[in-house]
Amino acid sequence: MGPMSPVRTLRLWGPRSLGVALGIFMTIGFGLQLWGGPFQRRLPGLQLRQPWAPSLGPDVQSCIPRQHLVFLKTHKSGSSSVLNLLHRYGDRHGLSFALPAHYQFGYPRLFQASRVKGYNPHGGGTQPSFHILCHHMRFNLKEVLQVMPPDSFFFSIVRDPAALARSAFSYYKSTSSAFRKAPSLAAFLANPRAFYRPGARGDHYARNLLWFDFGLPFPPEMRTKGGNPNLLKDSNSLHLHVLPSGAGSRAQVPDPNALFQPVPTVADGHSQPASPATLDLESSSFIQWGLAWLDSVFDLVMVAEYFDESLVLLADALCWGLDDVVGFMHNAQAGGGQGHSAASNSELTPDDRLLTARARAWNNLDWALYLHFNRSLWARIEQFGQRKLQRAVAELRARREALAKHCLVGGEALDPKYITDRKLRPFQFGSSKVLGYVLQSGLSPQDQEECERLATPELQYKDKLDAKQFPPTVAQTLKTSRLLSP
Repeated sequence: MGPMSPVRTLRLWGPRSLGVALGIFMTIGFGLQLWGGPFQRRLPGLQLRQPWAPSLGPDVQSCIPRQHLVFLKTHKSGSSSVLNLLHRYGDRHGLSFALPAHYQFGYPRLFQASRVKGYNPHGGGTQPSFHILCHHMRFNLKEVLQVMPPDSFFFSIVRDPAALARSAFSYYKSTSSAFRKAPSLAAFLANPRAFYRPGARGDHYARNLLWFDFGLPFPPEMRTKGGNPNLLKDSNSLHLHVLPSGAGSRAQVPDPNALFQPVPTVADGHSQPASPATLDLESSSFIQWGLAWLDSVFDLVMVAEYFDESLVLLADALCWGLDDVVGFMHNAQAGGGQGHSAASNSELTPDDRLLTARARAWNNLDWALYLHFNRSLWARIEQFGQRKLQRAVAELRARREALAKHCLVGGEALDPKYITDRKLRPFQFGSSKVLGYVLQSGLSPQDQEECERLATPELQYKDKLDAKQFPPTVAQTLKTSRLLSP
């Protein structure tokens, strides 16, 4: 792998001391056998046609799979499908999850370590060690580093804000006051300020949701009731102001939250300087500051429109086998398509093109963020090798199709009315039906177990992991049985 960079050495030396002041002048870097997956052994005809291994360079013959993972599960971006593969991987390998008491870590509030089940910073003694943190939260690096090891691999996923807006409007119409008041998404985007009020209940879903999920602060003009009448009108010009992802070394980048929370602190005897109060907060500089900070923290940001390509790069970065990232789409809405493939502008109607342009302009921070990480993904693809990637993507899709035919009735997601098994029926929310899966009958016990893992929705899988990690005590079992007895 070669010698560790100074940034990586610094990260491994003392993450907690570096995280106390919300990462002010913090630099975060990360370092990287194969396990073929259960279907290589269990399902006939699904063996890999040839060994598939991560790209490691000429001098490296093997690598160790990464198992300390932080996944920021962004909303309406294909993140539930990523969550399923993390659930399955951790479940198969006996890894421990940093789990919320319910299903989210106090969202939309910033993540707090105290919300992790089993973690008690004031309890004394040795705190539990977690391998994977992956459920919904609003990102807060300082608190994440309280519960996750310093060598954790940080990753997330983004989606074109126009596609995200379509999905969010349908899913969160009853939750967001702005969406609830608008008769349609087109009407909302034609005059969003007639419906949207910053700080109103649920309205974080209605504007720059990705930026919000990443825990980044908003410019002062976006945090006022009146908003900013001079917001960038042309969404396509945003790319001129965005730093190329990965530009320069991962030098010390102040946490953008510190721009609005300049509190001097002392950690391990070293003073953490507050950020200057006179920093230029002009829009493009503000965006660059936030994106540069994200680059210093996240090892990989996937792109929903190139989901399979992102999965191959994820497997490569984690030193996982291809089977580890093959899976089905989860939390897909009826009528919304089974995937997130990018549509060219020529495929859109004039009304769709107008809606897309308005959605990107309204969600201008998300659009900048999306362009930035879309560019970084393709830079990574060039480094990986496009032909090599195409072969791996084709293999992944072939294996997914074979698994779907073997495991699923109809070989695809179905309307929830056909799903009678409560363990497999996805939670229904929003104005569109959430699709799920029905397993084929006659599967062998081993295949039944693996197919069930692939098809289990996120809430049920979280409950399964919770029961496995925190088995009920005898007293709890007796109490439950008394409550259920006639």
